[in-house]
Amino acid sequence: MRAPRGAPMAHRFAWGRPARLFVLAFAVADAIGTALLMLPIARAEGNHNTFVEALFTSTSALCVAGLAVLDIGAHWSVFGELVILGLIQIGGLGIMTLASVLGMVVIRRFGLKMQLSVQTELRSPNVGDARGVVARIVKTSLAVEGTLAVILTARLWASYDMPLREAAYVGGFHAVSAFNNAGLSLFHDSLTRFAADPVILLPIALATILGGLGFPVLLELRRHLGDRKRWTLHAQLTLAATSLLFVAGAAVVTFLEWSNPATLGPMGWAQRILVGAFHGIMPRSGGFNVVDVGAMDTSTLFVTVMLMFVGGGSAGTAGGIKAATFAVLFLVVWSEIRGHPHVHAFGRRISPGAIRQALSLTFLSMTVVALATVYLLVRTPFETSTVLFEVVSASAVVGLSTGITPDLPPDGHVLLAALMFAGRIGPITFASALALRDRTRRYDLAEARPIIG
Repeated sequence: MRAPRGAPMAHRFAWGRPARLFVLAFAVADAIGTALLMLPIARAEGNHNTFVEALFTSTSALCVAGLAVLDIGAHWSVFGELVILGLIQIGGLGIMTLASVLGMVVIRRFGLKMQLSVQTELRSPNVGDARGVVARIVKTSLAVEGTLAVILTARLWASYDMPLREAAYVGGFHAVSAFNNAGLSLFHDSLTRFAADPVILLPIALATILGGLGFPVLLELRRHLGDRKRWTLHAQLTLAATSLLFVAGAAVVTFLEWSNPATLGPMGWAQRILVGAFHGIMPRSGGFNVVDVGAMDTSTLFVTVMLMFVGGGSAGTAGGIKAATFAVLFLVVWSEIRGHPHVHAFGRRISPGAIRQALSLTFLSMTVVALATVYLLVRTPFETSTVLFEVVSASAVVGLSTGITPDLPPDGHVLLAALMFAGRIGPITFASALALRDRTRRYDLAEARPIIG
């Protein structure tokens, strides 16, 4: 929609395409976070960090990516940790969602086309209900985070001899980090010390799953939990793909690591199942670990890379190409194998536009991962499997690491930060935000069919 005549160029630029406003707001928040982390008050006494390290930490927190080049609990002061926590919360809810809260004040000045654009960017299933959607997003987030914080606080205080104040702080930090799929921890070994504690791991895993499903699915389940017939196609695809990948991921990781002496091998069978299942869930963008990821078998790392690449649900706190995208691609292949001209799922036909978007997003993501991996292989002495793991973890904003991220050169850190930024806001949104103007083809060409395969 065109801006009113006489409107400032910045106003027309921002409101002409909500994605541009999204990227701009995200970049501004990242810059502010970096500046705050550069302040002496943000560091523990005697510690120092470079601008690149502050930028990486800010981007990782804002993009809920979870990768770290510095020990969160040891390097940063309480002020620095609170800055990181704030960035996680902002990034988890989504800059656009927060910007839409302000935009609702003036949204009535714009026409229906502008409102539909905002709804599309928010991926809201209900057109015309952006204000209610944003309110429910905030309420749902705070409810899950609050519940998890109470559970973790009580457990840390009762079973780990933590003072109540410290337990509340640690529990609250990890609750926000878990639901927002950030994977950042105040402990240098992530959640390794809790490897035998299901009271800690299971609630964190559940919060990670809820955050990773995506807000449209969560809100839909809240409204129609007992009436599956009223679920949208997006919700059904997301839930089906997520369930399949969670079960398969947990089973495969547990099986592959069952006898690994550096991971699950020394544990009892019950703990092996708990930890294996936990590590089968975390690649979907959770980012926490309870065993040394770098000590996992190469086959496990490869499976984890595939799970990280897919990620979680759309419009949530997870990254990756998203579960619904993966489901659409699978259905396209399945329909082609069966010779069907259209793609159907759950009694509905998937639109050609959605198929094109899924293919474009996947191809673009694969290209970015490939180029970044080649660059880091040239610049570092690390093996292909570990470099690919870090690149996919960054681009899919997961946060799991084989341990090489702190040892990368500064340009490697900048590259991973760029991958986290692009991965959080979405490749398609990022690309469309950079487009100088819309181009509408007013004619079509004669159809031709190249030889495929």
